[in-house]
Amino acid sequence: MLLALDVGNTQIYGGVFKDDKLLAKFRGTSGSATSDEFGTFFKAALRENGIDPKEITEVAICSVVPDLIYALHQASAKYFGIEPFLLQGGIKTGLNIKYKNPLEVGADRIANAIAAAGLFPDKDLIIVDLGTATTFCAVSKKKEYLGGVIMPGLRISMEALASRTAKLPRVEIARPSELVGKTTIDSIQSGLYYSNLLAIRGIAAKIKSDYFTEEALVIGTGGFSKLFEDAGLFDRVVPDLVLLGIAEAVRLNKNAERSKK
Repeated sequence: MLLALDVGNTQIYGGVFKDDKLLAKFRGTSGSATSDEFGTFFKAALRENGIDPKEITEVAICSVVPDLIYALHQASAKYFGIEPFLLQGGIKTGLNIKYKNPLEVGADRIANAIAAAGLFPDKDLIIVDLGTATTFCAVSKKKEYLGGVIMPGLRISMEALASRTAKLPRVEIARPSELVGKTTIDSIQSGLYYSNLLAIRGIAAKIKSDYFTEEALVIGTGGFSKLFEDAGLFDRVVPDLVLLGIAEAVRLNKNAERSKK
């Protein structure tokens, strides 16, 4: 079994694969945990999902937090006895990355692109990941990673409002019942929701007109993608896209190693 870990700025999103099938998923906070804290959390999460940690034969890490990579590596070695696969620059992706410096592309964005290109072959793709940041990735039908757009995510925007103003509170990030709020909380929720909705719609349309055609698929993923599932923004919502991409990256690189022998 493969334990795939997507390590973000605020959360860890984990998944367990067996024979390319996603069996279980879990989430936890990333924070600044030690290798022992990570290791015990992973083992507990596996057991809670009915999986014996001893069944894990591979660990793959996709992290956008460089400071956590060492602790995660040590957790894999100490608690599973496994040298983890790290999704980073230089690995085989199956993509032609057009960034000026390919090493700058976030590991999670690469994982999303790998998975989307596999799920929707021969399609131009716009991948919108709604996490701590809201990111857009443009991937051509020729599997060219053209680049993307990064803007503040919903939670960052909400925290900025709360920390930079005297009277605006932190609120639950939720879909508002109407555009014009009748309370301060309603108004903030509406602003967060509709600013992202309109930005996503406008940026996706601009990418289509400037780089692709109307045939391009818009794929939604990330923790907040469900919030916009019925808003007509996305052709598909694939919440587990990053986990699927991590698993596919492992497969691609194992095949590449075999071909060298």
